[in-house]
Amino acid sequence: MTAFDDLMAFQRETSALGQIAGRLGWDQETVMPRGAAPQRAEEMAAIEAVLHARRSDPRVAEWLEKAEPQDDAGQAQLREIRRSYERTVKVPADLAKAIARVTSAAQGTWAQARANEDVAAFLPVLQEVVSLKREEGEALAQGGNIYDAMVEDYEPHTTGTQIAGIFDQMRPRLVALRAALLDRPAPAPLTGTFDELRQMQLSQKLAEAFGYDLNTGRVDKAVHPFSSGSGLDVRITTRTSEVDPFNCFYSTIHEVGHAAYEQGIDPAYALTPLGQGVSMGVHESQSRIYENQLGRSRAFTGWLFEQMVDAFGDFGIADADAFYATVNRVHNGYIRTEADEVQYNLHIMLRFDLERALMAGDLQVTDLEAAWNDRFAADFGYAVDKPSNGCLQDVHWSVGLFGYFPTYALGNVYAGCLYQALQSAVPGLDAQLAEGDTSGATGWLRENAQRHGGLYAPREIIQRASGIEPGPEPLLQYLETKFGALYQL
Repeated sequence: MTAFDDLMAFQRETSALGQIAGRLGWDQETVMPRGAAPQRAEEMAAIEAVLHARRSDPRVAEWLEKAEPQDDAGQAQLREIRRSYERTVKVPADLAKAIARVTSAAQGTWAQARANEDVAAFLPVLQEVVSLKREEGEALAQGGNIYDAMVEDYEPHTTGTQIAGIFDQMRPRLVALRAALLDRPAPAPLTGTFDELRQMQLSQKLAEAFGYDLNTGRVDKAVHPFSSGSGLDVRITTRTSEVDPFNCFYSTIHEVGHAAYEQGIDPAYALTPLGQGVSMGVHESQSRIYENQLGRSRAFTGWLFEQMVDAFGDFGIADADAFYATVNRVHNGYIRTEADEVQYNLHIMLRFDLERALMAGDLQVTDLEAAWNDRFAADFGYAVDKPSNGCLQDVHWSVGLFGYFPTYALGNVYAGCLYQALQSAVPGLDAQLAEGDTSGATGWLRENAQRHGGLYAPREIIQRASGIEPGPEPLLQYLETKFGALYQL
């Protein structure tokens, strides 16, 4: 056994333990008894302590020093292991364990506070999370910018300043487009009630239509939809509302995008640093292109319309053209995950600015609700009506995912670049989608983006697949063209 072989064997065991920790998280959000939360917090803290010890084991540094990889994939493995090791050793083990314990408990507190519309019940534990994450950020930053250190966990080689620059390019055109669209007559909204069991049945059909392998995956329900796992065990969740089946269907397609990415990675990379999505921005590029450019296209919604008629009978939409307009209806709303394509990124920009302020100490947790409500009113022109539509709507801060939110918008930017290339690369794309056949699109994405896993850096993945330097212009052009036609601007 060489040093490289020893290192990779050790890494595979560490990755396997990480997958077990992820399964505990999946269980907590799906089927775990509510009363088990305190014990689960201790379980999560215990496994995090084991993982931290392995990731900071001095032998890793010795193996990295001696390892001699034989190919580019081996070089990339060392690059990612070294990056993880250097970050891990900066964070004290007791701090990592405390964060795992508190965020596990905070998740349950958030869910209950959200259900009760009780911000005050959530703020004390959020204060603990913020304090611990700032401490972690300081350890990682080593005197540098705390928020940049946090972004590095989700979008390597990207800073908050760079993200802010991209958002500054996007905001004026998004705001102008939104204003023009909201000034036009809106398509009819979906009305009526839709059986939730039938929603889940159609949801599973959609998952399979987008290439989700149910032999190594499953679809469950959760308060906040998510995807979990990699390799041969990749699970997704969705949610249902009897008055809003689109929430179920498009949450499912979105999470399938994440899951398909993980299922599409070269199996040779399983349980190694290359065997998972390279960044959350690239991950979101897959979920957003599945959900929006493909799933909300005129071609695919024509097929979905027929599926809904089969499942629910006459549901008040006259034909496929009207259905397409309803699916893409631009409308006022509070919830990020239910936002139309035009306004979605504006929701992300709000969260990005607030969490940067929290990490910088410019915004106190006790002032978060007021700051959110003020910013929302300024950005969207109307007041937040209740906490579950405001600062309690997302799970991310309760579980310590600071630096994660901007990757949603970066994912949209990347998706715009990929879709521009996809349209040229797959002749007859719309004809395929009109039959409910996504294989041409998803196959191209698997071959050009997904299979590489962590082999290349995030922006390099997108540049290689799309043939252009990643930037917001393709996304903005796509939105202006699509919605300009829909609303006859």
